[in-house]
Amino acid sequence: MELLKVNDIKKTYVSRLGGTRVQALKGVTFSVEKGEYVAIMGESGSGKTTLLNILAALDKPTGGSVELDGKRLDAVRERELAAFRRNNLGFVFQEFNLLDTFSLKDNILLPLVLSGVHPSEMEKRLQPVAASLGIEDLLEKYPYEVSGGQKQRAAAARALITDPRLILADEPTGALDSQSASDLLRVFSQINKNGQTILMVTHSTDAASHANRVLFIRDGVVFHQLYRGESDNDEMYKKISDTLTMLRRER
Repeated sequence: MELLKVNDIKKTYVSRLGGTRVQALKGVTFSVEKGEYVAIMGESGSGKTTLLNILAALDKPTGGSVELDGKRLDAVRERELAAFRRNNLGFVFQEFNLLDTFSLKDNILLPLVLSGVHPSEMEKRLQPVAASLGIEDLLEKYPYEVSGGQKQRAAAARALITDPRLILADEPTGALDSQSASDLLRVFSQINKNGQTILMVTHSTDAASHANRVLFIRDGVVFHQLYRGESDNDEMYKKISDTLTMLRRER
């Protein structure tokens, strides 16, 4: 079942005086099936961050359309966008974006508070999510009291607590040490096996090797894609590395 449909997305930035035009995206088309785990890779300036912002309804395309579960994002009214993002999307960022004056528990529950969910329902949702991420004993601690890996797990719990249709992850392992990154990627793989759809933007070959499909963006278009098939993570890592080497040679 098709969950996300990206159709010929273009994005052109124009300087304030109108003299300079930069085409960040030149016609990106792909779809994501419900339950897929997709990674997007590309060099700096390839357009992947611009694309992620458009998929998150944080930016609007110059042309083309994005549909999430059959609903076009450009049909969502401006005043309804924040609620639409809370109800449909979960976000995991490189820099965690946790509030230091809130405990991990309060950070995780914040999207539910903003949506007006009853406190008893919040508690009901919190425990299984925290347990699945191994942070049930850290909920009363504050972000400055835990490690980077634990912060990112809390950020993942915040993304999952609303039961989103799609998780958008922006370089989720970028600020983590290798062990914490490996732990988080195992968590992502597990929640994907449980049915959660994930779209991750990353520079990391290791992170991308956990996905079931990898899209390569170059010069504002999807230039190539890889499918996992029957490959394990090590074989997928080699496929990605070989593809990146090939793409560099073709520059």
